[in-house]
Amino acid sequence: MVKLISWNIAHRAKPWHELMKSDADVALLQEAAAPPASIGATLRVTPGAWMTSGVGRGRSWRTAIAQLSDKVKVDCIPTKSFEEAQAGDLAVSRVGTIAAANVTTTSAEPFVAVSMYGLWESLHSATTGTWIYADASVHRLISDLSALVGRQAGHRIVAAGDLNVLYGYGEHGSAYWAARYATVFSRMSALGLEFVGPQAPNGRSAVARPAELPHASKNVPTYHTSHESPARASRQVDFVFASRDMAGHVGVKALNEVEEWGPSDHCRIEIEIA
Repeated sequence: MVKLISWNIAHRAKPWHELMKSDADVALLQEAAAPPASIGATLRVTPGAWMTSGVGRGRSWRTAIAQLSDKVKVDCIPTKSFEEAQAGDLAVSRVGTIAAANVTTTSAEPFVAVSMYGLWESLHSATTGTWIYADASVHRLISDLSALVGRQAGHRIVAAGDLNVLYGYGEHGSAYWAARYATVFSRMSALGLEFVGPQAPNGRSAVARPAELPHASKNVPTYHTSHESPARASRQVDFVFASRDMAGHVGVKALNEVEEWGPSDHCRIEIEIA
């Protein structure tokens, strides 16, 4: 069995120390700033500047994949912008929002691991409104992922991260946003990457169930705002996808109990591959 942790660490240092103490083999990180020097010198992490490109400004953090144990070998798949990518590079729409690596181990078949982050975007100045949205960024990630899918079946990919979208509904019950978000999950499925969690009971359900959440939803909260605590978290924005042929061998759980939440506004997502 191989254990992965997907985690938005909110560009904080303390989560790096928590990861080093964990029993995970690989970490799929989002909003990761450079690890503390005492850790970075010994840790194998996908290389690159600790920056994410964006419209108007860069951000001093990025997605990353880190090898945490000797049970696995993590070989980076370099990501470059479309203008700079050469043979062997993964051309990406926005550098810093996606990281990929080949993972080999003696206890499971090789697979490709992908860490994804759905960056918030703003409306064009010619448009009236104040929306911010992330589904457009996620669709760019899906387009980038397509370069790793070389056949209709039989590929082995695990992709996870903070997508900043909702599953099965829209904010405050909006049918419009529910329809936009649904295209993310249907498009991933069309690629052969199935949504595998986390979903209840593999994680704590919201203590105070939000009125916007459909009654049959099995969503589990993975994020809390600055005005909330882990105990009051209500929205799931972190998701895991796996190639259809291996999805039945992938277990996913949100480590979202209050005592296990950890030092970030996102909880850890545990992924076990049999």
